[in-house]
Amino acid sequence: MANREDGKETRKRILDAACEIFADKGYHAAKVAEICRRAGANVASVNYYFGDKATLYLEVWKESFKRCVVSHVPDSQAQSPEEQLRAYIHSLIRDFADKGDRGQFTRLYLTELAHPTGLIHDLWHDLIQPRRLVLLDIIRKIAGQNVPEEAILFCEMSVISQCRTLLTVRRNDLEYLLGQPLSTDLIGRLADHITRFSLAGIRAIGEQAVRKDTAC
Repeated sequence: MANREDGKETRKRILDAACEIFADKGYHAAKVAEICRRAGANVASVNYYFGDKATLYLEVWKESFKRCVVSHVPDSQAQSPEEQLRAYIHSLIRDFADKGDRGQFTRLYLTELAHPTGLIHDLWHDLIQPRRLVLLDIIRKIAGQNVPEEAILFCEMSVISQCRTLLTVRRNDLEYLLGQPLSTDLIGRLADHITRFSLAGIRAIGEQAVRKDTAC
């Protein structure tokens, strides 16, 4: 019984360490040896409990998603599409900056978007697609029904790319570009800017589609 309990604890330590390191570095840059050092386990433990690095990555996605219990749009029926977009963007930015479970899953999500591994196709559909469909629906409501689906997808990419700035630009470099420390207040103002910028772009796409439709 003791060996079984020790095994469960070792597996948990490896999974916890892997959640942190994969979220911070992404799949490709994360090293099994580093994960095991942080977990206080030997490298062979990963193969024993998970099979290989790729399987460990899948388990990290499942575990991080399970821990992340915050919805990006808490009450879509009570908000305008513009307010829904603001809530979505602020939640995404806030979650990224969060050092706890919410931030961990969001960093995994954004890292996978930036550097796809090809490992989580099925999990992506089950875990991410519902979250993605929320944003696509918000964009459609703002842009209007005349906007082609391709343009909606381009808008989604634009919104996500802006939010990903906190991931793709090193903190020191971002603080240098902005000329001030990356405080919670600054992150909030950045989220406000991304919201305003995105709304203007989505509305412009919608107006362009209406003009084309009218011209025809």
